[in-house]
Amino acid sequence: MSDPVEVRLRQRQGQIHFAERPETGFRTGDRGTHTSRTIMLAELSLLLSCCPQTATRDDYLRAILEDNCLSKRTVATRRLSSQRLSELYALDPNVRLFWIMRQCWYADSAGRPLLAILLALARDPLLKVTAPAILKMQAGEELARQQLKDALSQSVGGRLNESTLDKVVRNVASSWTQSGHLKGRGRKIRQRVDPTAVATAYALCVGFLEGSRGPALLRTLWAEVLDAPTGVLEDLAIDAKRLGLLEISKSGAVIEMAFSRFLALDERR
Repeated sequence: MSDPVEVRLRQRQGQIHFAERPETGFRTGDRGTHTSRTIMLAELSLLLSCCPQTATRDDYLRAILEDNCLSKRTVATRRLSSQRLSELYALDPNVRLFWIMRQCWYADSAGRPLLAILLALARDPLLKVTAPAILKMQAGEELARQQLKDALSQSVGGRLNESTLDKVVRNVASSWTQSGHLKGRGRKIRQRVDPTAVATAYALCVGFLEGSRGPALLRTLWAEVLDAPTGVLEDLAIDAKRLGLLEISKSGAVIEMAFSRFLALDERR
């Protein structure tokens, strides 16, 4: 992961893009939660259903550790679940990517699997490096797990031994199944997801925070996760505008988008 001391120093010196600030929520490096867990969609769903939309980080931790909202058998497993969910999703409204995702989560139950995978991709480098292998597959194609292993090996070098790589591949395949991009238990088959307007707004906003602008927002990794051609994404973005989630204007091939509902003034700048 990025050195937090170096990040803070560069931020004070004005040398850092907003996407690199810790409070935005992106995580980089060669380590990730998928060495031991998946995106934990069921646990995330249960936690957010047990807590109000205005919950603080302390509220989330209390719900897991004290109220045992995830129904874990021991204190140790509660703590571990809390740690892993925090790694994947931050669980902190002061972290912009989580705060925006939470607004979208309560507005769109159908889009929740996509919201979860989008945020997890921004925060787990191991999951992110497998995205190209998954997204380039054709509908109906069977997953070749060696492709995931090769992508991971190129990313982390020799840091992970063979058994750990195999575990990461299993966890990653499960995560892409939870998001809807794969189906099946033993044999994983690619299928197309059906993006919602709200999930599209979130994907575009994540791309905006990462630094993309204009038509490039429709070609980021986050947009590719939606499994939709550019024209469909434009239509979904217009639907998201009607919901008040973003602003969009188009003149010929020029598209401009803004996210004043989700971003502070300095972020929009």
